[in-house]
Amino acid sequence: MRIYSPEKSIADCFKYRNKIGLDVAVQALRTYRERTRKPDLKLISKFAGVDRVEKVMRPYLEAVL
Repeated sequence: MRIYSPEKSIADCFKYRNKIGLDVAVQALRTYRERTRKPDLKLISKFAGVDRVEKVMRPYLEAVL
């Protein structure tokens, strides 16, 4: 799988959460928050819209970030 940006990869994890598991998607979000000094929520929301997972991601974004 090709990685374009961390934000796109997080959205992809939530898109494929039924295949890889929701715990993997949430862990990816937590790891992104820990490794990034300034998380880019606008970019994450943009890619969530592209992958059509905005409603699924919103509660996790609010809880983790």
